[in-house]
This record gives sequence, structure tokens and C-alpha cells, in this order.
Amino acid sequence: MAVICERFDDLGRDGRPARLGIMGGTFDPIHIGHLATAEQAREAYGLDAVVFVPAGIPVFKKDRAVTPAAERLEMCRLAVASNPAFCVSPIEIERGGDTYTVDTLRQLRAHYPENVELRFITGADAVYNIVKWRESAAIADLARLIAVTRPGYALSDERRAFIEGHGNYAIDYLEVTALAISSSDLRARVAGGRSIRYLTMQVVLDYIREHGLYRTAADGEGGAR
Repeated sequence: MAVICERFDDLGRDGRPARLGIMGGTFDPIHIGHLATAEQAREAYGLDAVVFVPAGIPVFKKDRAVTPAAERLEMCRLAVASNPAFCVSPIEIERGGDTYTVDTLRQLRAHYPENVELRFITGADAVYNIVKWRESAAIADLARLIAVTRPGYALSDERRAFIEGHGNYAIDYLEVTALAISSSDLRARVAGGRSIRYLTMQVVLDYIREHGLYRTAADGEGGAR
């Protein structure tokens, strides 16, 4: 059986109930918003662990350049190393082909015993579009969703009703500390020679600098600071 993640590969094997949080995404690069969301979800719902699953080939981002998977995976590993409740899984990258949430959840469900409850953590906007995801109805059977919102950006009752009317989804809505940070903004800052210090972990910043990621392609200027 393939290893899901080194820290929590045997979660639930002792027969005791456990909850596993799943954070999917491109993580290009991973930043403190991702980490804060995972930590607040872990605390709010008593998650025993949170596994970060970097996408291999994100189907919704085929129209843009994405940093090679191996580098995104390594940045995630560096970012979560200091938190004993976090780990990183390479399963989407190793699986190859286009990345679909339903395939990842099926692989996780097949790996972990039934006493491990799967909680898929994602943005509330993404949950609203879940009906467009591949085999969206199957997702409802595989995991309970944690829909993350920022203060002042709660999903409207109308949108919640729309989601509930298009599938048997079990959803918890979690408001997390407002962090107006995005991976695209970090990439733009690096390309423009601006600082991203304190917006991601120092080890990730160092990795970006050492590997020359996100610099302008034309002349190599810019760089993480």
C-alpha cells in the first residue's frame, strides 16, 4: 500500500476514532494564510492531523504557468515541518495526470480505516462551485467539508441553499482570521523585487530565493526578500 504521509500514515490503525483534515491546493507558493487556516480548522473541529496535498496538474490552471510539482512539494514540506499536527502528501503528484479532488478523497478513504473521518478544508467560494467538480456527488459520500470564510465575507444564505439543493453535502462553515494573502500576490511581489518576508515561512522564503523562483523571466531581475 502506498504511503500517504510519513507522520500519519497509520492514523486510526489502533481502532480509535480520529479526524483527518485535508488541505488541497496548488501551493504556488504555500503561505501563512494556508497554515493559519489549517491550524484554526484543526482547533475548531478537533482534527488529529492535517495533511497538505499539493496538486499535480491542476485542471483549473492549465491556462497559466505553474511551478514544477517537486518544488511546490518541497516548499510545503519545509513550511509544515515545525508543526507536529501537519504533514504533506505527494499522492496527487505521484498519481500523475490531471488532479481531481474526488480521486484524492477515494485514495485517502481506501487507505485509512473507517474510524478515521475525512474533513476536506477549502474556501467557501470553492464550495459554492462544487457542483461543477468532477463527480461532485461522490465527494459528499467521501468527506465532510469545512468551508472557510473570512470575517465580512460569509457565504450568503442564498448560496448555502444552492449548495444544499445540489447534493447531500455535509458542510461546516468556519470563519478564520482575515489574512488578505494570495499565492499570486506573493509571486508578483517576488517578480517585482518586493519583500514577502512574514507572508510565508522563512524557510520557504529562503527556498524561493535559493532556487530563483518567481523572478521575471525576461531579465532575471527581482527575487525573494
